[in-house]
Formats: sequence, C-alpha cells, structure tokens
Amino acid sequence: MKLSNYVVKPNSKVNLEKYNISDTSGYKSKEEAKDQLEKNVEKMIELQNKLYAMDRYSMLLIFQAMDAAGKDSTIKHVMSGLNPQGTQVYSFKQPSKEEVDHGYLWRITKSLPERGRIGIFNRSHYEEVLVVKVHDLIKSQRLPENIVTNNIWKQRYEQISDFEKYLFENGTIVLKFFLHVSKDEQKKRFLDRINDPSKNWKFSSADVEERKFWNDYQKAYEEAISATSKSYAPWYIIPADKKWFTRLLVSAIIIDKLKKLNLDYPKLSKEQFAELQKSKEALLSE
Repeated sequence: MKLSNYVVKPNSKVNLEKYNISDTSGYKSKEEAKDQLEKNVEKMIELQNKLYAMDRYSMLLIFQAMDAAGKDSTIKHVMSGLNPQGTQVYSFKQPSKEEVDHGYLWRITKSLPERGRIGIFNRSHYEEVLVVKVHDLIKSQRLPENIVTNNIWKQRYEQISDFEKYLFENGTIVLKFFLHVSKDEQKKRFLDRINDPSKNWKFSSADVEERKFWNDYQKAYEEAISATSKSYAPWYIIPADKKWFTRLLVSAIIIDKLKKLNLDYPKLSKEQFAELQKSKEALLSE
C-alpha cells in the first residue's frame, strides 16, 4: 500500500472529482483487509504504549467528512483496543453561546491531547471554514464588522495553518483525514438507516437538507484542504465508499507516522535501576 498516493502535497490544488473513491489499493476482499486491520490494531497498541510511556509527543487525529462517510465507525474500528488512559475522543457539535463568544479555536485548544496521548477529533475547527462558509454563518458570530470581509476565509486558512504549526513545534503530531464518500453511496447509507430499525436513531431529516448543498461542500473542502495541507499537518484523502478499506488505510497511515517517531520505553538511570532492584528484593523477601 503506497501511502503517499493519499496525502495532499503542500501548495497543490485539490479536485475531489479526480480521486478514485472506490480505490482499495489492491485489496480484493473485506476478509483480506480485516485480517490486516487486526494486525495493524495490535501494532498500534504496542506503539501507543510506548507513546504514553515516553511522554514526549502527542498525536492529534482529525476526521472530517460528509454525513454517513463513516467517521464514527472508522474511529471505533481503528482505535479499538487502545488504552483509554492514553486516548481522548471529542465530537464537536454546533458551538454553544459561550463558545461563540470566544475565538473559534478556543474550544479546540481546550480539547487538545496531553503529551503521551492520542487525541481524536470527530469534526473539528475545520467546521469554521466548511459549514460556516457554506451556510454563511459568519455573520451570526458577532465579529467586528471590519473583520468580516471577502478575505476572511483566506485569513482563517492562515490562522488554522499557523495554529497547527504551533502544535507541531510543541510536540503534537497532526494527521487530518477527509473520508471521501460518493453522493450515491451516501444516499444508499441514508436509506439503510431509514430501513433498518436499529439504525433509525442515526438518521436526521437535516441530513437530507444538507445533501442539497453537496456541490458547495465539495468546493469548500477542496479549498480548505488545498490551503491547509502542510508537511507538518498533512491532509489525507481517504476513499470511503468501502468502509473496510477506509479503516485499513487510516490505520496504516497512523502506524507509519508513529513508527517514524522512534518511540521507546524510558531507560532507567543507574540510580533508578538500583532502586528497582531493591524493591524487587523487598517483595521477594516477604
């Protein structure tokens, strides 16, 4: 699996129509991918333990997508088995009045992972250049009038990139995943939620209303990804029509990045090792 095929290079212009949403990178079946995913999850558990013990880096995983693209299930399957102590998951909904009364990165900053932990954002600060842009909600955020200009989106792209650079330069590894689902597949999944009583709770009539803005969202994603995919905070465009491949690919990217950190368990000093041996002797002598 060539992971570089899915990363958006800095300063490149994204056209989502050119991406193969049904790509499986040579994997021919769900069963084949499931076996590899299980191995990947085991490897992630090992690497997460070292990340937590080392307490030097943190990792932030950002998931963005159209509705029904599989964010929840990807997070569930890929992160299954990880130590809850070292994992934090946040799902960002419509901001509260308190959150609106702060800068849009305020609630994001409060939710960042500590050193040694993996933070997972189900939606994120990118909603401020996606749904806010598509529905022209910027005027309801009570910003000073001189700030709300035609240049505001470019300014926000720059602010987001600067914010993510700051995170990187302070030890947080940022990976951003856009789960790229087709409009036909989204329709199929919506109908499945309606027809299956066990999935009715997942469906909202607002989902159908949002479909009417499909093209606007595609353009907003293209512009946001093009402007903010950086070497220190790359975007990955993940084919999402086949959930089993989505999960496998995301897990492979996370493992690849964790391996490059050269993680290891802390080495004890001579004094610490001697103290450890004393404790061992004390326990054995009981």
